[in-house]
Amino acid sequence: QVQLVESGGGLVQAGGSLKLSCLASGSIFRIELMGWYRQAPGKQRELVASITRGGTTNYADSVKGRFTISRDGARGYLQMNNLKPEDTGRYYCHIQRGPQDAWGRGTLVTVSS
Repeated sequence: QVQLVESGGGLVQAGGSLKLSCLASGSIFRIELMGWYRQAPGKQRELVASITRGGTTNYADSVKGRFTISRDGARGYLQMNNLKPEDTGRYYCHIQRGPQDAWGRGTLVTVSS
């Protein structure tokens, strides 16, 4: 019953910034974990950043110091700075609520060099 919709992707040059948004609707209370994943063509989906209900954050080594995950009510965010071509991919919002999880359809981020 949880629906996630991502927005904010686009085409940027290396060194630029984007801020992704994830709007959650439905039964969103007591969500234990929210995360951002990305997937490039031909590669497996990987965890980029996560934030717990208590606000604890975790980042992939490749994005530490450049990306920031945050929450604000029904919205989750991923601020991405100093983007690199290897950051290119489709970014997905994900939530974990007990034994259930939900995925958005993703938003495409393309970083040109």
